[in-house]
Amino acid sequence: MRSIGEMARDSGLGVSALRFYDRAGVLVPAWVDPVSGYRWYEPGQLEEARLLARLRRASMPLADIRLVLAGWSGPDTDLVRKLLTAHLRRLEQGLSGARAEFSALRALLDHRENVMTSLRTASVRLSVAAPALAAALDAVRFAASTDPELPMLGGVLFDIEGESLHAVATDRYRMAVARAAFTGYEGGRVQVIVPTPLADAMRALLDGEGPARLSLDGDRVTLEAGDRQAAGRCLDHDFPDYRRLLPRPGGRRTVVEVAAFRQALETGPVRSGEPGAPDLSVLRVADGGAVAVCADADDDSDRVAVNREFLLAALAAGARDRLVLELGAPTAPITIRRPEDEGTLSLLMPVRLES
Repeated sequence: MRSIGEMARDSGLGVSALRFYDRAGVLVPAWVDPVSGYRWYEPGQLEEARLLARLRRASMPLADIRLVLAGWSGPDTDLVRKLLTAHLRRLEQGLSGARAEFSALRALLDHRENVMTSLRTASVRLSVAAPALAAALDAVRFAASTDPELPMLGGVLFDIEGESLHAVATDRYRMAVARAAFTGYEGGRVQVIVPTPLADAMRALLDGEGPARLSLDGDRVTLEAGDRQAAGRCLDHDFPDYRRLLPRPGGRRTVVEVAAFRQALETGPVRSGEPGAPDLSVLRVADGGAVAVCADADDDSDRVAVNREFLLAALAAGARDRLVLELGAPTAPITIRRPEDEGTLSLLMPVRLES
């Protein structure tokens, strides 16, 4: 018999994936210890696990995988061959369709008036309180992307309009927005993307109580605090229109005590998915308005699953003893706001739970 750890090592599936496929009824262990719940597999199941790993890497749906595994060792492999051929055809058709759509999108982009270019060309001089800008950067930094394939998200957007500087960061799966008041600039709206290393260098200057001076000249941005400064070039990309993604206050709103909620997340049940997938915390608003961390087996249509690491980072960035959580439908983003400033918020995309 192979332990679940040995099966994970030899099959390439991972312990969390083996648990997932057990729950899904795709690869059920030969024996489960009734006391410890530990899973054990027969030697012959290793080939089945390796086959399963190949099929999932090829993105075959679980329903088809069940049929392939059922027919793999049988005398008649006609059904297996048909399933493999049909899936390959779907992949080829999907790739062809995606190429056509992306070609059309590129053509639209080539002919679209680039509004962002004009927003980056202005010269700006403004003054902002160092603690306010430091707090804004601290509130959004965790959401900045590190994906080299998406360089336009590899920084913090400075959106300057009216009397507010909005700092924004997103990696597609989460977004954070914070604002700081400024003085000294009365021109039109200006947006620049400050590369993450430069944003970090700016944050390091903001350890005092006095004002900081921000200057924008074309594609160059400079922050001065006292006799120190950090300067560099902005990213030459367009940032997504984050305002379209901002939710209106609504859904099920509840105030959480951050310390207690963090402890519940860190010590409570998690749901593990497929290989490489993050641990998920499954949340629901209980009777009375409290947010509960659900056990994996809980059956509740109002459950919302979220990347636990992302949620913990958002709570830390909120920098308050109490925060407001908004939970909508299971497919709606989770919003975390400060009670006294609802314009400073974090947005976390939910994760779809496999039934």
